[in-house]
Amino acid sequence: MKRILVTGGAGFLGSHLCRRLLTEGHDVLCVDNFYTGTKNNILPLLSNPHFEILRHNITEPLKVEVDEIYNLASPASPVHYQNRPVQTTITNVHGSINVLDLAVRLGKVKVFQASTSEVYGDPAIHPQVEDYWGNVNPIGPRACYDEGKRCAETLFFDYWRQYELPIKVARIFNTYGPNMCLNDGRVVSNFIVQALKGEPITIYGDGSQTRSFCYVDDLIEGFIRMMATDRDMTGPINLGNPNEITIKQLAQKIIAMTGAKSQLICKSLPADDPKQRKPDITKAKHVLNWVPKISIEDGLTKTIHYFEKILEMSTVT
Repeated sequence: MKRILVTGGAGFLGSHLCRRLLTEGHDVLCVDNFYTGTKNNILPLLSNPHFEILRHNITEPLKVEVDEIYNLASPASPVHYQNRPVQTTITNVHGSINVLDLAVRLGKVKVFQASTSEVYGDPAIHPQVEDYWGNVNPIGPRACYDEGKRCAETLFFDYWRQYELPIKVARIFNTYGPNMCLNDGRVVSNFIVQALKGEPITIYGDGSQTRSFCYVDDLIEGFIRMMATDRDMTGPINLGNPNEITIKQLAQKIIAMTGAKSQLICKSLPADDPKQRKPDITKAKHVLNWVPKISIEDGLTKTIHYFEKILEMSTVT
């Protein structure tokens, strides 16, 4: 049994990771400032004696005793990170420094960084491989997140080189599933909520841009496998589902699955929005023996069911 710190543990991905670690018998310390995370995500875990919560902002130093660290603390939705861009950059840069300093102080414990496919920007190559340096606008409205995560990766690799700190860096592609916020702002949650409410579904651009959507349970399996690799496997490793779909196809699929009468409404494409996003997961297959197993139909079914319950509860209250 290990005592494991999960920063951003009340968020979408963090809450799923906490649950998975608890099922494996570990003690879990969930740290979150609840900017985008929510206590509702971790309510089912509170009765577990091996689970603890600490309200804390990782832009301030953290003094705890743990055996491993997963750093997931950062807004990940454009709605949230563009609303507080300075804080987003600070969280990714100062937060990473604090997490890395903690790992060094604790005797160089293993530390995982949840990076993102956004480090590739609006990619000029397709699909994206780990040695591609990206096409990021450093002064655009998405830069606080894109460049914040790029700088975090730099810090992780500098701590590995300078302090021989064991690091694991995963680049996460579009992920969806239960525990996403109603106002998350990401395309899957937006489309499902709009469809369930019978509202028009908003598409930005003409809907021809593509994404590759990975169900959350598949992603968390990738996290666990990566953390278990040998010390010399630092990453970065892409984690995502390589099955590509256009945004318009996704909207039509959700309309069909929910039985909604929603019409599609097109609005202007946001600045620096990637036109294509698809991971090359050759490295994950080879190093982690990992491939996504949950189909988009099965994943969407579970996610739609989750949002149906959330909307039902919000109506009752």
